[in-house]
Amino acid sequence: MSLDDSAGDAPGAAYRVLARKYRPRSFDDLIGQEPMVRTLTNAFESGRIAQAWMLTGVRGVGKTTTARILARALNYETDEIHQPTIHMGGPGVHCQAIMEGRHVDVVEMDAASHTGIDDIREIIAQVRYRPVSARYKVYIIDEVHMLSNQAFNGLLKTLEEPPEHVKFVFATTEIRKVPITVLSRCQRFDLRRIDSAKLMAHLKAIAEREKVTIEDDALRLIARAAEGSARDALSLTDQAIAHGAGAITSEAVRDMLGLADRVRIIDLFEMVMKGDGKGALVELRDQYASGADPAIVLGELADFTHLVTTLRYVPEAAEDASLSPMEAERGLAFSKTLSIRTLGQVWQMLLKALEEIRETATPRQAAEMALIRIAHAADLPSPDELLRVIRAEGEGALPRPSGRGAAAMADGAPSGEMGVVGAEQGGVAQRSADGGARRPQAIAGTNARGEARPTAVAQPQPAVAEEVAIRSLADIAKLAEEKRDSLMRVSIRRYVRLVKLVPGRIEVALTDEAPRSLVGDLARRLHDWTGRRWVVSVANGGGAPTLDEEDAAKRDALVSDAANDPEVAAVLAAFPGAKITHVRLRGEAEKALADAELAAGGGDEDLMQDPSEILDEED
Repeated sequence: MSLDDSAGDAPGAAYRVLARKYRPRSFDDLIGQEPMVRTLTNAFESGRIAQAWMLTGVRGVGKTTTARILARALNYETDEIHQPTIHMGGPGVHCQAIMEGRHVDVVEMDAASHTGIDDIREIIAQVRYRPVSARYKVYIIDEVHMLSNQAFNGLLKTLEEPPEHVKFVFATTEIRKVPITVLSRCQRFDLRRIDSAKLMAHLKAIAEREKVTIEDDALRLIARAAEGSARDALSLTDQAIAHGAGAITSEAVRDMLGLADRVRIIDLFEMVMKGDGKGALVELRDQYASGADPAIVLGELADFTHLVTTLRYVPEAAEDASLSPMEAERGLAFSKTLSIRTLGQVWQMLLKALEEIRETATPRQAAEMALIRIAHAADLPSPDELLRVIRAEGEGALPRPSGRGAAAMADGAPSGEMGVVGAEQGGVAQRSADGGARRPQAIAGTNARGEARPTAVAQPQPAVAEEVAIRSLADIAKLAEEKRDSLMRVSIRRYVRLVKLVPGRIEVALTDEAPRSLVGDLARRLHDWTGRRWVVSVANGGGAPTLDEEDAAKRDALVSDAANDPEVAAVLAAFPGAKITHVRLRGEAEKALADAELAAGGGDEDLMQDPSEILDEED
């Protein structure tokens, strides 16, 4: 691997950071971009040199550097070579000026600060002039996605048919923001993230040239933190050299990046997966006393959970150079014993805990509660296993879970009560406030060995004094009104068409305007209101009219009947333009009066009129 020819700084010269000092100067120096180099090599050797290139990739993978190397290759010239070439053995006539960004024929423009059409007009005006000294005039536009729409449109014609002496090289981190009309006029190269092994080898070679000792574990930490970015890796190495006064240790890198000790993180993971809540709390507090950030500890736990899950499906991932032998060995061991359901629940609970930590003023307490929830849920059964036991032997055959998680549940529940733990509840035991009856419910969970084990759990359920009779959709709407759930009452009346109703099961059809969550909400409300499970299914069509449609049909019938009444017809004829807007039967008027009296508390004398007088006045 060759590095910058000018790696050594002259005595007394200003210090250059490693990212600049070891910047690649040829395609041989680029690491991790072999497909692009192979394509460009074949293109140059066959004379199929494009008029424009689009380089895209994450930060620090070498987009701008590649653009400069391309400009150098296009204009490479020595006493023996007078044509574009990828193979640049020694410095050419224009190489130094191009790589330093000061050549008159290689124009670099930052689109982030030159976004308008006027900047593009300036380029268009200059492209017709031939280069001053080089073979090609090369325009390098960095962060090209920042150009305005007018600027992109102004560039299209020139980009499609540029003069033979002009080449364009674009670089961007947001390829989706570049118009397709521009992309179609360029050859696109997606620069890859650099593999951890190649990045570590690159950093080790640079450390040797800098006469700095660096531990292998420190290299792994830096490569993992860089996430495939060579510039980020070199910047972190530069910082680590200063932090460690010339020697880079894993402990120094961990302190510099604020990382938790990976060994202790894996130990903590093992504790919570065994249901050892006490041991997990002790370990977290020890790490906290050592200066570890609770958010970072949980983040590292989530990262290791992801690693174990990945190893379950792709064991070959253990060969990743960024993983230490200890991480790979223990991660593989966990992946063989823990179920995917368990790992998925732990992942979700950790993500929820990280959100709580960001919102709370006491991060350590939030982290401790998260570990308690995870340890508590470690021994819970899977739903299919629990249901299988219930169907085969009945509820009385359900055993209690073993382990510390089970003991915590038993200690926290009084006699006759059972706790419930699930991923949605975050593992917190819940009980009804009134100590009422509860109905068993299957909740997902596994033990630390990934084995599903059943246990008796219960859904908090308020006591129901008597069975609620439901024989029609109107009964459900009335029940919603009694429960003061006005939104559900309106939804039932407006959106639900009844198809079939039997105790415990209701089949409905929904109007087009019905909310998507209405069926699930209705099932939950019926469960809460009646104390029994209801299955609510949706039919493809059909069903009776909605309650609002039935009421509207009744009103229309009453208005039609009233209009046909001779006396009413005579009144309408006597008042041209008059129309019937509402019809109320005498019984309904009496009920309305009684409701009004109840609402007013009997204090309004105007409401004490005879119902017939109210009807006469309304007529």
